[in-house]
Amino acid sequence: MNGSARRLFLRQRMREWIGHAGWHVLCLPVAISCLFPLVWMVSSSLKTQQTVFSTYSPQDAGRAGPLAFFFWLGDVIIPNTPQFANYALAWTKGKFGLYFFNSLLYTFIVVFGVVGMAALAAYAFSRFRFRGSDILYKLVLLTMLMPIPAGFVALYILLNGLGLIDQGIGQFLPRMGYILPQINAGLPLGIFILKPFFDKIPKELEESAEVDGCGVVGVFWYIMLPLARPALGVVALLTSLSAWNEFLLAYLVFSRHELMPLQRGLLAFHGAHLTDYPLLMAGMVISIIPILIIYLVMQRTLIQGITAGALKG
Repeated sequence: MNGSARRLFLRQRMREWIGHAGWHVLCLPVAISCLFPLVWMVSSSLKTQQTVFSTYSPQDAGRAGPLAFFFWLGDVIIPNTPQFANYALAWTKGKFGLYFFNSLLYTFIVVFGVVGMAALAAYAFSRFRFRGSDILYKLVLLTMLMPIPAGFVALYILLNGLGLIDQGIGQFLPRMGYILPQINAGLPLGIFILKPFFDKIPKELEESAEVDGCGVVGVFWYIMLPLARPALGVVALLTSLSAWNEFLLAYLVFSRHELMPLQRGLLAFHGAHLTDYPLLMAGMVISIIPILIIYLVMQRTLIQGITAGALKG
């Protein structure tokens, strides 16, 4: 490489480096603004009621010198005496243990129902042709265009007429009144993701399985579902996020604490203990840990499912 070519190469690399550095400078404030509420929430959950809103200066922290601000920031974010007992109190006194297990139960049932029914419906739309199948598929997808709050009045009238609103008697019917609408709301998106995936699977695989004596159910169970595992993972992850974070329907259906999920329980706790912010922050941290773990574990599956659906064919 001669001198002019080397200078040209270095100039191009310098432009790339400056461009990347500029994008990082622009994105850094956005990242900090997104992370700061989470950091403040975790920090507040480890403080006492007297110190959660206290303000300090670097001099109050006994720091001096050019690094005083960073030492002070560390003292504010990480309390000198972390109150880990706040989590135990939130789990028991705040009933977050009860809300937590309710959310786990609801999320598991909703995910299982959406994935199972969406897979069956998507396979039927993909492989079986009957009169009106295309119109029915488009009608299912059209329901995704309706804002969820727009149907809450009709949903409340329907659930109340069926006795699925919590009236303080029994637990099965109110739980079904919370679970069934979520399964119904998650089906269109699940079908929308799975049907194109099934369309791209070669029919020769099914024909080979049928020659070997495999029926329709066997083809679906042993051939289609294993091949659609990335797309099923995407549906499961998106449904988990939606079911775990659901609040409006829980506010509509439940009135008893023993039936409430975490998001509804946070509001109930805030109303009963308006100024107990450390326990409230501890409950919020408890509420985000499971879904964060699920996302981190299934992140690769999510990427595989999206890329597989984009590149098939």
